[in-house]
Amino acid sequence: MGKEISKQEYQKMVEKKSPNSPILYNCIKAFIVGGIICCIGQFIMNCCRLFGMTIEMSQIYTSSILIFIASLLTGLGLYSKIGHFAGAGSIVPITGFSNSVTSPAIEFKKEGFILGLGAKIFVVAGPVILYGVLTSVVVGVIYYFLL
Repeated sequence: MGKEISKQEYQKMVEKKSPNSPILYNCIKAFIVGGIICCIGQFIMNCCRLFGMTIEMSQIYTSSILIFIASLLTGLGLYSKIGHFAGAGSIVPITGFSNSVTSPAIEFKKEGFILGLGAKIFVVAGPVILYGVLTSVVVGVIYYFLL
């Protein structure tokens, strides 16, 4: 039969064969792409302010437009390429959350509209929404009793 190897020998083989991640290079790419996404958001906000919107309305429109753009790019298959290149730089802004909701929803064609779209749209986003709401309730209760 085959030769048995120890865990240490196996770990040495894995380390030898596994490529080292260029951490600094990946961080720079994430920083640049995340910065570009944020600059696009700031540009949209400035345009909204230029048209006379209040800060609050500008923020709402900016978030909505960024979510729409990310969903569109996800549907066209481009956001995954951006994410593959930029890593965390593409998932940290609101566009990453939009991508995480849109991606599973696109796969509904295989299982149908109700079981596919209805079930898959919150595969990734569901826990985020759940724990976000739960945390806000807990913080709200603490705030209510302390102030």
